[in-house]
Amino acid sequence: MSQAGTSTVGWQAIHDSALIIDTHADTAGRFVDENFDLAQDAGHGYLDFNKIKAGNLGAEFFSIWVEPTAHKGQEARRALDMIDSVYEQARRHPDRMMMAFSTQDILVAHRQDKLAALMGVEGGHAIQGDMGILRDYYRLGVRYMTLTWSNTNDLGDSSGDIDDKNVQHHDGLTDFGRQVVREMNDLGMMVDISHVADQTFYQTLATTRAPVIASHSSSRALTNVPRNMTDDMLLALARNGGVAQVNFYCAFVSQKYVDRAKQLKDQRDPDYEKVQSLFLKEQTPGVRQQLETAKAALVTKLPRPPLSDLIDHIDHMVKVAGIDHVGLGSDFDGINCSPEGLDSAADLPKITKALYERGYTAGDIQKILGGNLMRVFSEVEKTAKEIQAATNKDPRGEIAPEPQGQQ
Repeated sequence: MSQAGTSTVGWQAIHDSALIIDTHADTAGRFVDENFDLAQDAGHGYLDFNKIKAGNLGAEFFSIWVEPTAHKGQEARRALDMIDSVYEQARRHPDRMMMAFSTQDILVAHRQDKLAALMGVEGGHAIQGDMGILRDYYRLGVRYMTLTWSNTNDLGDSSGDIDDKNVQHHDGLTDFGRQVVREMNDLGMMVDISHVADQTFYQTLATTRAPVIASHSSSRALTNVPRNMTDDMLLALARNGGVAQVNFYCAFVSQKYVDRAKQLKDQRDPDYEKVQSLFLKEQTPGVRQQLETAKAALVTKLPRPPLSDLIDHIDHMVKVAGIDHVGLGSDFDGINCSPEGLDSAADLPKITKALYERGYTAGDIQKILGGNLMRVFSEVEKTAKEIQAATNKDPRGEIAPEPQGQQ
């Protein structure tokens, strides 16, 4: 990295010219449960077209997250509803958003000044133990899958319940999980290791034939929570050629926030308990309004961390894994707290400005903002083609339209 002052290109020009890719937003839940449309004002939400434009966000991976308890036995049905909701946004607003299924599509959307809409399934429980459903998700445009969510499933152990003695664990990745990883390699679907237990992570790296992603995880060295990645994990990810996309959640980027939240939880603070209770409910407009009111009451007891805490995570992860292995995975609309001043996608320029002020070059910043994810996605696509050529088969049976960049 060079000193920012030596560069003739300002941070705003860097941001305005960059292809910015965010690998995780839970806004599809709002599409389905609230009938929210990106043309509307998102209010306290993180994404709408005006905020996307203001932040120069070029590509978003919408999370297809199925709550495992509420939709038990109907996981695929819920996932299909959410996938349809993303397509519907693109259908309604063809001048501002297009579905994207490849790196080439992302570039086409960027040239047309449209949001490239991609999808990632969050949690392998959503395939209901059926490899055919995994392939169907790919055919419908899903381009990554997180092996677990906060719940251990039949693919492997999760970091979310690894200490729960009531949960039957697998000592990492299961045999079925290994089959799923290999099938994802065959398809050209990125393997996502956010949420998995540490042992599952290392066994996944030993199984995969393509680079993996952590779609929304931060540094455990700075904030000691199981959802974050240790330095050893970051080094292993770098050797794999993958990329770790930094999560914006307050409790993943600030140890001070984590410690204070634990205090309030232990004290059974009523304001804290109210926010947690409302956050876990179905986010109808009424519940969302109650949640915002409750958060406002809690903020004096549990202040939002400064933006510099998030930048510290990016900085540390770059120092450990290298500049080619870090990106952005906001968790927009899936979190109830983000750092001060980072209220929506409109505030993404603040990240570029902060990195620039810390001495990152234009090229380094462009890698973090999206270039690294494009490289990994491209390598996953290339690996799939090589596997298909070697086995003389294409396992996909496309339903999704041909990549628009190839027409």
